Amino acid sequence: MPFINLKVTGTPTAEQKAQIVREFTDTLVRVLDKDPATTHIVIDEVGDENWGFDGVLTTEYRKRKSKAE
Repeated sequence: MPFINLKVTGTPTAEQKAQIVREFTDTLVRVLDKDPATTHIVIDEVGDENWGFDGVLTTEYRKRKSKAE
């Protein structure tokens, strides 16, 4: 039973989530010959204020990036 837990910032639409589930499932079927009926995909939406990298929260990173552009 393959299980993928994807964590993303932002708020993907229902259509985007459906596409992610389809494409991740298709990849596991194609590459690892897994049964799609037992393939589980979980999408966790993480708020920008709860995700950090490069020493800052995502909210701050995006502010810096927009100022640089």
